[in-house]
Amino acid sequence: MKPELYQEIALKQDCLEFNLQRGDIATLIDYVPSPTGGEEGAILEVFNARGESVAAVTVPVSSIESLQPNDLLSVRRLVTQ
Repeated sequence: MKPELYQEIALKQDCLEFNLQRGDIATLIDYVPSPTGGEEGAILEVFNARGESVAAVTVPVSSIESLQPNDLLSVRRLVTQ
């Protein structure tokens, strides 16, 4: 089942092109169809630990999952390129 819009989600895999890693948390903003007929995309807004927006990215829907009650949050430093 797809996560609901405007909910926090976790990445299921690294998205190196956006400097994001598996387990990073983002807010699901919208779903978009693939322009080539492939997998549907998910538009995410990524925030830092202080709640400041740092990126808006589109990833395949298969790359996200809803947060679960037994998930823990952690902190890592965002490496900017």
